Amino acid sequence: MSITSDNPTAIEILREKIRRIEGGSEHRRAVLPFGISAIDNWLPGGGLALGALHEVAGGGNSAIDGAAAALFAAGIAARTKGPVLWCVGRPDLFAPALAQAGLKSSRVIYMEAGDEKTALACLEESLRHGGLGAAIADVSKLTMTASRRLQLAAETAGTVGIVVRRWRRQAEAADFGQPTAAVTRWRVSHLPSAPLPVPGVGRARWHLELLRCRAGTSADFYVEACDAKGRLALFADLADRSAATEDGRYSAVS
Repeated sequence: MSITSDNPTAIEILREKIRRIEGGSEHRRAVLPFGISAIDNWLPGGGLALGALHEVAGGGNSAIDGAAAALFAAGIAARTKGPVLWCVGRPDLFAPALAQAGLKSSRVIYMEAGDEKTALACLEESLRHGGLGAAIADVSKLTMTASRRLQLAAETAGTVGIVVRRWRRQAEAADFGQPTAAVTRWRVSHLPSAPLPVPGVGRARWHLELLRCRAGTSADFYVEACDAKGRLALFADLADRSAATEDGRYSAVS
């Protein structure tokens, strides 16, 4: 059966069956909507699950894709309430860029970890602490054991946790295909910026891939990058188009 965005009832029926198979109770997580129906309607509950762990990575090994992944995470954090803790393994985050994605410096607590093990430990403790809008860590590797601990910590306090996967070497990128306990897994690739009627650089654009979604399915979205409030946007020139690809994944402009 082919399922498209025009058949939301069938999608909800399948999602409910998956919840029952997984032994899920009727408990529904609170969610953080993206504010774009093409994305929110595809995610169980109508948005990004709070009290959950999410993974984000660049679509390639370039610094540009890595920066896009970090800005996507910043946009999510910007739309939460409360302070944000960001654990970094290297001091290369550019605060003005995060502010352009809606995450003001006044909200961010930066913790520079000496190694990835420390960064993940810091992320776990911050998720258990509660009182944060979001907790984020930059690492290259994430094991199933570590991700389960982070997911449990996020569920306990109801805080959204984000692991931004950034790599220095090609060999590290292969680890991204290994399974983890993250509720969603995203990959962000930069695209040519929005055209302008005059010379200049328009709003950045991304190819946003939802590679994994618990109780949901994968999808592709083409978005304009986060604005000063952390919001994504539809491509203005493609806003009315959506289609199911041949391999069954949903390709939406959002």
